[in-house]
Amino acid sequence: MRRPALPALTGIRSLLALTIMLFHFTPSGLTWAAHPRFTLYPIIDIGYVFVSFFFVISGFILYYNYSHRPVNAVDFWVARASRLYPVYLLTMLVSIPMLAVEWQARSHTQFVLGVITTPLLIQGFFPRLATFWNTVSWTLSCEVALYLLFPWLVKVRLPKNVGKLLVMGLGFWLLGMLPHMIYLWTNPDHLAHAPDRYSAGVYIDFLKYTPLPYLCTFLCGITIGKIHEEAKLGVRGRMIVGLCGFAAGWFCCYHLEAQMPYLLVHGGLLTPVFGAIILGLAGPSPLASFFSWRPLVAIGTSTYALYLLHFNVFQLIHDHHLPERLHVAWIDPWISYVFVVALAMAVRKWVEHPFQIAIGNWWKRKRAAQREERERLALAA
Repeated sequence: MRRPALPALTGIRSLLALTIMLFHFTPSGLTWAAHPRFTLYPIIDIGYVFVSFFFVISGFILYYNYSHRPVNAVDFWVARASRLYPVYLLTMLVSIPMLAVEWQARSHTQFVLGVITTPLLIQGFFPRLATFWNTVSWTLSCEVALYLLFPWLVKVRLPKNVGKLLVMGLGFWLLGMLPHMIYLWTNPDHLAHAPDRYSAGVYIDFLKYTPLPYLCTFLCGITIGKIHEEAKLGVRGRMIVGLCGFAAGWFCCYHLEAQMPYLLVHGGLLTPVFGAIILGLAGPSPLASFFSWRPLVAIGTSTYALYLLHFNVFQLIHDHHLPERLHVAWIDPWISYVFVVALAMAVRKWVEHPFQIAIGNWWKRKRAAQREERERLALAA
């Protein structure tokens, strides 16, 4: 049996995905040099951190949906693939023009490896190839690796005591931060300056793009799912926890962003903040009602397609000068944002959802046929 939907988490996913898009393609109108604290820019400038937020939400939602029922690994993987791969395949097809850029930027060996590993969703295991073909798809490669582990992770018996769960979540968080702190102490890539979003190197690419560094973030999400199950927060409790989470997030973005090392933030420094926000939105409250606003939820159901498509589609729009050709450059990039969001919603409606149902029904029929065959053989014996 499925548990009740959590529309507020779907709604906040809309804001996360839109912020990531604005982070990658930031319009000048969102900055206000004289009064930066009164603009959205500090949140957009740290938009990369919301990738970690998605990993926490992923662990939480999977635990929420599967912890109360037996999980067959193959059934789970087919269910995940039925939702993820059709849109991923479409994104690769749309992004074929980007292969010309990759051919110019990569060695022939790297290009061939990228063409092989990217369709197989294993590019995240090769840090130098993680952003091949579609820059943002490395996250999906990490998600797939975590999905492979989840059927066993969900079977682990977690304590029911909320205090013990909080300590466990804190332990996962600190363990996940440790490799990033060691990097800052040792500087194994011999960077000339503190790491930032443009830094590259063997070790920093491993920390930024490969699945293992995100395992603890994902485990934090699972632990938060168990806390949600055991704490049984009421409306008041959710309001307090959620507002504290949002207040801490605002303070970090607007007052501490310059002091927080990029690599630690990218590696999950704000995971406790995200956990508090998730707990605040994972049940009925005025705060959850606000984020359950229907337009937000409508976009939120399309965030997977929006995330995968936005980077290359936005670039293709401007590589072909479409705003100028259509005489709408005066409202660009806003018109481009609207187009990307509308495209993602269309892909959700006409690609993601139909293929998910079709593949799911095919697998159910296959499973039923297998059961019938086993019963026939048993009767014949």
